[in-house]
Amino acid sequence: MKKPLLTIIAVIAVILATYLADRATRQPHRIGVTRAATPDASAPVPQVTLEDLEGKSISMAQYQGKVVLVNFWATWCDPCRVEIPWLIEMQQKYSARGFTVLGIAMDEEGAKVVTPFVNKERFDVNGAKAQMNYPIVIGDDAAADKFGGLLGYPTSILVSRDGKIIKRITGIISYEEIAKAIESQL
Repeated sequence: MKKPLLTIIAVIAVILATYLADRATRQPHRIGVTRAATPDASAPVPQVTLEDLEGKSISMAQYQGKVVLVNFWATWCDPCRVEIPWLIEMQQKYSARGFTVLGIAMDEEGAKVVTPFVNKERFDVNGAKAQMNYPIVIGDDAAADKFGGLLGYPTSILVSRDGKIIKRITGIISYEEIAKAIESQL
């Protein structure tokens, strides 16, 4: 009788310890905007050059005069997949007014996993299936560091027409808030 009781108490103690350790170390999950350190509004966007999915060099200087939402993401990132349809919609809605999303894929395997993902995946955008319609480049830790480092994926940075960082968002963007910020720059 004592042995089963001790076993039950030990199991309960392990479960309780696991629960308390998980609770103590868990990061809160927030849908919406989580801000990292807000950059100075006059901070210039870093001048980085990365390769697109076809191996062509793309630099931030090429986007001078446009409002750019730089979006660090990865194919395996579930919050990124939630956000992609919104980015597609923003690209459709604002591109004619001098706006673009620039997706920086941070997959360690690079173009060999990103290219098939971009070519194959379709996302529900206002009831229609749509492919990613904005430029995608392959990023790395050096590029992320130039943008102030990443605390997680997705991370989005809004850049004004004159190349200044306006807003930094770590986590899923709030569609309404980022649309308002984009519109204020157009």
